[in-house]
Amino acid sequence: MLKRLAVRNLAIVEEAEACFAPGLNVLTGETGAGKSVLMGALGLVLGGRADASVVRDGAKEAEVEADFGDAVLRRTVTAQGRSRAWIGEESVSVSELRDFASGRVDIHGPTANQRMLDERFQREALDAFGAVKAKAYEASFGKMSALRSELEELESVDEAGVESAVELLRFQVDELSQAGLSPDDDTLAERHAAAAHAEDIVRGATEITEALGGDESVVAILSRLQPLCRELSRHLPEAAEWADRAAEMSSAASELSRTVADAASRVDCGEEDLEGLDARLTLVSRLRRKYAPHLGAGEPCAEALLAVLEEKRGKLEAYERRGERLAEVRKALEEAEREVRKAGAALTKARKAAATRLAAAVTAGLRGLGFQKAEFGISLEPAEPAAHGCDRVVYMFGPNPGEAARPLAAIASSGEIARVMLALKGVLAEHDSTDVMVFDEIDANIGGEVGREVGERLRAVARHRQVIAITHLPQSAAYGERHLVVAKSVSGGRTRTSISEVSGEGRVLEIARMLGGEKVTSVVKKHAEELLQLSR
Repeated sequence: MLKRLAVRNLAIVEEAEACFAPGLNVLTGETGAGKSVLMGALGLVLGGRADASVVRDGAKEAEVEADFGDAVLRRTVTAQGRSRAWIGEESVSVSELRDFASGRVDIHGPTANQRMLDERFQREALDAFGAVKAKAYEASFGKMSALRSELEELESVDEAGVESAVELLRFQVDELSQAGLSPDDDTLAERHAAAAHAEDIVRGATEITEALGGDESVVAILSRLQPLCRELSRHLPEAAEWADRAAEMSSAASELSRTVADAASRVDCGEEDLEGLDARLTLVSRLRRKYAPHLGAGEPCAEALLAVLEEKRGKLEAYERRGERLAEVRKALEEAEREVRKAGAALTKARKAAATRLAAAVTAGLRGLGFQKAEFGISLEPAEPAAHGCDRVVYMFGPNPGEAARPLAAIASSGEIARVMLALKGVLAEHDSTDVMVFDEIDANIGGEVGREVGERLRAVARHRQVIAITHLPQSAAYGERHLVVAKSVSGGRTRTSISEVSGEGRVLEIARMLGGEKVTSVVKKHAEELLQLSR
């Protein structure tokens, strides 16, 4: 849920903050007060495109902050067009912000509604409504795609090329195999450094063990102190604790002496061993540069090189038995294509069943939004197998009786698209996983009873998730469960925007203003009260 949206120095808004509640939140205000700027601010903080033009004249930077309860997102844009983003206190890239915010807010407005014309949106909405499961098809399609790629690779190389590839792969496999790589090779640098300084290590370790455990060592001194401490404890009780601590220190010193001695014993001082390590380190470094150049100089490479070896072996085997493998892949591909067609047919059948129900539900919703004779349908056109299925989903719309329905993208106006979107969202509300839905003037160019229907539909959607609606229509605004008014004023020669919540008498007056303009008569006020009473 979006709890708070704060804006500073964005377009005409110097500083404003809106607090939202669960359910239906409506924003109203005069044209040009800054309502749409707030929606632009929301798009900005969700990772939308930004440039210097969004910064208020005279300001150094614009800032937007959105508090979703579980996370606070923040975005700034400087007057030079540079943008920065944060999730909580952590600075992130804009793409990271966009990925994090993805799925939190669904914005519907004059531009955003156009995505309803996208075939992918239409297909995904249908699948969500019908709980259509595409996993079986996707698995079959993935298998078919992998076989096609392998077949293309095998067929793309001529015989001469195959011989050349086999020769190269054999050399590479032999080179990597003969190296006898193992996880121990990842410690070569450390072992080489230890061997190169073996004498210094052994000499230092000897001094340490002698100091810890020799005749006049730490252990010997602590051992002599223990009985003294216990004798002293007869007169000073706390000295007993000193004796115990001396015993613990003596034990720790003895353990450290053994650890140092053990480590030193594993260091080989032999010149022959150092030469072997040097040669091995040179070999592994060369193989890393040749076969795993993406790894840094100090990164472990044994596992990566062994993976390269297995990959080369697999390719070599495939090339050596290319003719046999070609026949296998072609046969497997034929079977995979049959499986894709079968799974695609099952997927299309499920979509058709869902399409009939969704079309009927949306058509019923459109009846209440002023389209008394309109028809909404969903066509599934056959298509070549693709990642999403073997069909193409097309939303069909017939706004006028007597005329055949045509693709929504081909005939619908922006106002019609907005209402179709609202009808669709009303049906999909229970299936949509988005936390927040924003409707920017979805009720434009309508009024009267249809406006009331829009308000009812928005509140119905808000039963399942938070809804924020910008509206100029009092019949719709009356259905809001929280009503925010965006107002502008002029101070010091500059336009300033403010946002405040209205309720009670203040809300009646705002609805009355929307009905009759700045001059609120008793008749208009009575009408406003009736609208609010009706919405309840």
